[in-house]
Amino acid sequence: MNSDGVVVDEAIHAAWDSYRILEKRTSAEERQEARERVEAATDTYGREEVSRGTVFLVGVLTGYLIAEQAGGEDRLDPLSDLIPAVIRRLPTFEMADPAQVPMVTGVLMAAAMGMDTVAWRDRFGQIPPEEALVHSFVLWLLADLFDSLTGRPGVIDRMMRETFDSLATERS
Repeated sequence: MNSDGVVVDEAIHAAWDSYRILEKRTSAEERQEARERVEAATDTYGREEVSRGTVFLVGVLTGYLIAEQAGGEDRLDPLSDLIPAVIRRLPTFEMADPAQVPMVTGVLMAAAMGMDTVAWRDRFGQIPPEEALVHSFVLWLLADLFDSLTGRPGVIDRMMRETFDSLATERS
């Protein structure tokens, strides 16, 4: 684990694949491919690194939601609208452990304040599996919120996959 907020690219991609596994619009074939990428990244880099990738993406999406809304009349205030909206929806996931809410709220707050979410979270030690699962749910909720605000279901998934595809092309 790096303490400087750096996360392995494949772990970030696997973290997004965790979102795609949760997303009902993902086809069965794509869901299986996503599971295989998550398993491969976990085998290679460890569950902790994939969890850190999820924390990274929570920070990216939170920052993106805030930036996209800047200056708009109906914009979500990060502290009074965005974070509470996400936290209030966590109980819709039966497997979301309420004991993890303070830490995931802290990650969202760090993101809203423009901090490096991974470096912030790293200060508290390794991410336990129960917390990692809740971060995955938060990532899904943020992606769903983004899609809802744009009125285009699946737009954030397309943007993220295009980003991963362009990164893979650059490395080739």
